[in-house]
Amino acid sequence: MPHPLVTQDMIESYQSDGVVLVKGLFADHVETLRNGVAANMAAPGPYASDNKKKGETGLFFDDYCNWSRIPEFRQVVENSAAAEVAAELMQSRSVQMFHDHVLVKEPGTSMATPWHQDGPYYFVEGRQTISFWSPLDPVKQATLRCVAGSHLWDKEVLPTRWVSEEGFFADEGQYIPVPDPDAEGMRVVEFEMEPGDAVAFNYRTLHGARGNQSESRRRAFSLRLVGDDARYVERPGRTSPPFPGHDMIPGQRLREDWFPILLQR
Repeated sequence: MPHPLVTQDMIESYQSDGVVLVKGLFADHVETLRNGVAANMAAPGPYASDNKKKGETGLFFDDYCNWSRIPEFRQVVENSAAAEVAAELMQSRSVQMFHDHVLVKEPGTSMATPWHQDGPYYFVEGRQTISFWSPLDPVKQATLRCVAGSHLWDKEVLPTRWVSEEGFFADEGQYIPVPDPDAEGMRVVEFEMEPGDAVAFNYRTLHGARGNQSESRRRAFSLRLVGDDARYVERPGRTSPPFPGHDMIPGQRLREDWFPILLQR
């Protein structure tokens, strides 16, 4: 039987659309995650950024790969239902940790999260991938927006640097230009969400988010996991996250001492 938070319709939607809403996935862990975000912002990691862009207002903080040093994040990774739900949605026997990501838009932050796919930035490829994006504050306008079915596109979208808007890799020919889903009439899926809800989406699902023009903070915790068929792949340059010194070779499963198995059926 599927996990109580997952229905067969949700599994089918995840496979066909590359995105689905999981109500209450982290509902029992909201305060823990809020405390973890506070600790992360008080002591940012080496990849932290304030995403300062000329002409933009507010503060858009993001940081990743901190779960092993922030106890609150580790607790949620190891004790929440995320791995079980991921296994159901990905239709995978195993679930392996990849990394965490914190994204905070303070009130009055004008900068949008640009449209992008996560996959092209990563050194992992596979059909069985999943990211959970969970707000720690109620969201309406600053929620995540995903283009349904984009995970099935033949070519990936060009990865770009969020502030400079330059291409992330030198070899841009293998990618399609970043589209404008609203102008091009694509089916954009978005949800009003309560703290602890989670949008689950495939690494190749095109997504973005508006700025936060409300009077409340918009804190979000993201958890990236992989399944049975995920394999290391080389990219045209330094990936994001970079994970320097990993010593993996193309076609290899991610090394388990760095990326532990969270569930094995």
